[in-house]
Amino acid sequence: MHYIDGTWRGAAGAATRASINPFDQSVLDTVAEGDRADAQEAVAAARRAFDTGPWRQTTASARGRLVTALGQLVAEHADELARIETLDTGKPLRDSEQDMADIAGVFRYYGELADKDAGREIPAPAAGITSRVLREPVGVCGLICPWNYPLLQLSWKLAPALAAGNTVVAKPSELTPLSTLRLFELMTALDLPPGVANLVLGPGPQVGAELARSPGVDLVSFTGGIETGRQIMRAAAGNVKKIALELGGKNPNIIFADAALDTALDYALTAAFLHSGQVCSAGARLLVEEGRYDEVVAWLAAAVPAIRLGSGLDPEAETGPLVSAEHRAKVEAYIRLGVEEGARLVCGGRRPDDPALAGGFFVEPTLFADCDASLRIVREEIFGPVLTVERFASEDQAVALANGTDYGLAGAVWTGDAGRAQRVAGALRAGTVWINDYHPYVPHAEWGGYKQSGLGRELGVAGFEEYTETKHVYENGAPRPQRVFAGRR
Repeated sequence: MHYIDGTWRGAAGAATRASINPFDQSVLDTVAEGDRADAQEAVAAARRAFDTGPWRQTTASARGRLVTALGQLVAEHADELARIETLDTGKPLRDSEQDMADIAGVFRYYGELADKDAGREIPAPAAGITSRVLREPVGVCGLICPWNYPLLQLSWKLAPALAAGNTVVAKPSELTPLSTLRLFELMTALDLPPGVANLVLGPGPQVGAELARSPGVDLVSFTGGIETGRQIMRAAAGNVKKIALELGGKNPNIIFADAALDTALDYALTAAFLHSGQVCSAGARLLVEEGRYDEVVAWLAAAVPAIRLGSGLDPEAETGPLVSAEHRAKVEAYIRLGVEEGARLVCGGRRPDDPALAGGFFVEPTLFADCDASLRIVREEIFGPVLTVERFASEDQAVALANGTDYGLAGAVWTGDAGRAQRVAGALRAGTVWINDYHPYVPHAEWGGYKQSGLGRELGVAGFEEYTETKHVYENGAPRPQRVFAGRR
């Protein structure tokens, strides 16, 4: 079902889609399959709610309380939401549980931030003049979310959008819609006017494309692949709408010879294989100083095959399946390409032999050594359980290799030299850089990429400002006739 203008309804064309468990291909639920007509109806509802509804008169403090209450709903239903998301995405339940804690924190953060920016006063150029800069909501926002972290990525968009006073049309991935559906069911308990928060299910080429090109939408926030991001940019040009794009990465994880190697490599496994590598910030490129290169490859050759695959509900499983048969085929094509290009396949690269995993979209964690920057498996985002290892001889070469990509989302440096850590972190062209760590984020710190990893920022104060426009109000408290033109009397 869609949620449009405060009511639940089926798709305009009565189409449906089965939501599939990627572990065993069982049908979890059957949901509405929307199209352009459904998206247009949702946009019209959001437009009315923004232009003429009571939401515009809601105070920032009241909006903040609503967003905070939404975070509390997530916390109260965390176990249920985590289980739904694990079944729909295949990720381990413990990861989904951590996501729910993070999501509740994101809503709390933006709930508290909602009334903290009352604008600023500008120094008056003359007596009697008041000059203020205000922040106002953008308007109707289309929120297009990915399949790997459905609720987490939605929270990064929905929380600041509502806190700033916008109305929204949310579109989850057609592959993983179930946790978002449940969240909207929970949201009906809140005192949101009809049309403020709308949900449309359906494929990107229909629903997402309509949000991008609709003149009734003022901003589109999208997280996903770079080609879709380019299509959104082109479509958004129709009414010159604001766009915020997070388009993935090919993220370098740099290990210098003086790093605490066991710790660095333990983190490297998580960096590369968390959620089977289906993470935009995955450390899919391991860059190792040549003095430790052979040792690192040998350590990984023993550790990577030991990663336990399984159902997300199995507490012994360390990672799960890929999201779909189509995505698995893409990952397998890259693995074949790596072999053809001359990289050394150290381990993995096949579907697992375990009969218990035969029904799922599994690919073994895969390790390629002796890689260089000319290979497509090094340059292009695979978004799967594939780790490439390159060697470098100097700090300058490490930085050059790390930056030698079209992406710039994240990266990490491992070293015992504090000066080197700061130099390399400063030199990396990436939106997030970790020093002797990998993957953590906090809602207070901005998230986003350089280069083709996207435009704009999520999280932090900047993530709130993405959903606002600035207005300068100049008031003359004591206007006097100017008598500039001779024709005036």
